[in-house]
Amino acid sequence: MSATPVSSHSGTVDPAVRTTRSLLRYGVLAGPFYVIVSLAQALTREGFDLTRHAWSTLANGPLGWIQVANLLLTGVMVLAFAAGLRRALVAGPGHRWVPRLIAVYGAGLVLGGVFRADPAGGFPVGSAAPTTPTAHGTLHLLTSGVGFVALAVAMVVVARRFASQRRPLGAALSSVAAVALLGGFAMISTSPGPAGVLALTAGIVLAWAWVSAVAVDTSRSITT
Repeated sequence: MSATPVSSHSGTVDPAVRTTRSLLRYGVLAGPFYVIVSLAQALTREGFDLTRHAWSTLANGPLGWIQVANLLLTGVMVLAFAAGLRRALVAGPGHRWVPRLIAVYGAGLVLGGVFRADPAGGFPVGSAAPTTPTAHGTLHLLTSGVGFVALAVAMVVVARRFASQRRPLGAALSSVAAVALLGGFAMISTSPGPAGVLALTAGIVLAWAWVSAVAVDTSRSITT
């Protein structure tokens, strides 16, 4: 995406550019960090089934603190990325709203770690899903939902930005990522079976790939 041009007459990288690029790098790292930590737990924790359990349920049980920390740290990285976008995007469609929406998503991740999802589908082993959602489970769904919607809207705004720059591939991929993310969240909200879980997981992975791609693209577009 077109970003702020900053020049340096000394031939060295301007400190402001270094700071902006450092913040943007958190957008590159956040997705792989979250996905790797989540998958490592999903493949090693007893009773967890990738086709039946959403990653958010990993926050339960004796080792649940790992997923809580994963959400908190990833959320902070996304907030740093949003700060980088705010510094980098100074003009064009969505240059104000994209950083704000990404920041809402980051805050949603942090709050998703503070308010744990309820146990579901027999995970953790020996636990039972509550007959009615608990207060923290409800707040997890609410904050996560707001975060997902904010990220999807950011994708649509970026798609419009790419279109204005005559970059149809970026616009199309951003739109596809938005549909996949919202579709996955809608499916698991209405049908929490294997189809819904897999749809949400696919949407989240695609969304993180989009975040990393936008971070790389924005960093490369900054001139020194």
